[in-house]
Amino acid sequence: MRRLEAAERALAKLNELALSPKATAIERDAAIKRFEYSYDTIWTAAHQCLLAAHGINERSPKGVIRASRTMAVLADDEAVAAINMTNDRNLTVHTYNEELALDVSRD
Repeated sequence: MRRLEAAERALAKLNELALSPKATAIERDAAIKRFEYSYDTIWTAAHQCLLAAHGINERSPKGVIRASRTMAVLADDEAVAAINMTNDRNLTVHTYNEELALDVSRD
C-alpha cells in the first residue's frame, strides 16, 4: 500500500530530527512541521487500512483512532497517545505560538 509506505517514510524523516534539549529554534520548528505531516500521512494511511480491511470509513483523525481501538489495532494507551497527538497537531497547524512550540517539542 502506497499510503503505508508514505507513512513509514514520513516517520523516518521525523525520527531523523529527534529533538534534544539543545535543539535550535530552527530544528524545533522543523521537527514540529515534520510531526504535522507525519501525523497527517499516518492517520490517512490508517483510514485506508480500516476501509480496506474492515469496510470502516471514518473520515476524521479521532474517528480513525477510535475505530482502530475498537478493532484492536491500537491498545488503550496507544489510542490515548494518538488522541493527544491529534490535539497537539491541531494546535500547531492552526496557530504559531513560541510557548506552544516549546511545550509540543518537549512531549
